Amino acid sequence: MVHPRAKLTEFGRQLVVQRVLVLGWSPAQAAAATGVSRATVYKWVGRFRQQGEAGLADRSSRPIHCRHALSPSQVARILAARRRWKQGPHRLAPRLGLARSTIYGVLRRHQLSRLRDADRSTAIPIRYVRERPGELVHLDVKKLGQIPAGGGHRFLGRDCGLGSRQGGSTRPRTRYDFIHVAVDDASRFAVVQVHADEGKATTARFLLEAAAQFAERGVRIERVLTDRGNPYRAGDFAAALDQLGAAHRWTRPYRPQTNGKAERFIKTLAEEWAYARFYPSNEARSRDLPRWLAFYNRRRPHTALNGLPPAVVLVNKVRGNHT
Repeated sequence: MVHPRAKLTEFGRQLVVQRVLVLGWSPAQAAAATGVSRATVYKWVGRFRQQGEAGLADRSSRPIHCRHALSPSQVARILAARRRWKQGPHRLAPRLGLARSTIYGVLRRHQLSRLRDADRSTAIPIRYVRERPGELVHLDVKKLGQIPAGGGHRFLGRDCGLGSRQGGSTRPRTRYDFIHVAVDDASRFAVVQVHADEGKATTARFLLEAAAQFAERGVRIERVLTDRGNPYRAGDFAAALDQLGAAHRWTRPYRPQTNGKAERFIKTLAEEWAYARFYPSNEARSRDLPRWLAFYNRRRPHTALNGLPPAVVLVNKVRGNHT
């Protein structure tokens, strides 16, 4: 984990590498722009050349050996006590003769730190996943700043290409794209479109077009989950739902986690497409979206799907080959 005063986050390291290897900056220029030494620039460029993007990731500071670590049998004992008595660290500590913090650490690492996340009778962790494709589809919108001609500030810096701004001229007004996403709960298969707005007509039209793409794969949308934004409460969206024969479900107020699959997909979209590399223009980034989306749906392994890509899981579930 990066310490609070670190000059370079993982994105900052990618920025340094892009400036040196793609834009042709010298290591001295890249070092001065980011406030680090030239040795630091050489280090991250060297790691990228040897290991690719994986070399820019944070490395664990955990020691190889720790004589105070719990043995596997002790961990199993804590987990068994949790399932048997369904009690928290404060009550398990005297039973097991261990510190409360030790018990809490084990429960947290095994995602058992909250009793409400487990079945009351069996204590098995509850995983919120629908069984059938189309049973629930998550909808959301990501507001994304457009890239000006020549590249954006994330890679070139905020003052690049703006000149001296003499005569009282101001920074150009930022324009935005609105990325509409629909994510199937059961398979994580995603439909994405870029629009100029997130108005009620656009949102309703996107729902119908996403439903058509799912229908091409043998999936009928049964329920749609959205937040309580104005476009989703409009009559146009309700009419689109009626046309599909789909029910509308709402997220809990002030709880974006309720729509977590769409939120997580948007984060992946931003990290692996929108901000993944240098784009010379907004049109170049938009043209790259279909390629990335096809990779995500058809080839990218998904950890929540046991390493399978969404399209494979979608086809298996539609055909009844549940995995």
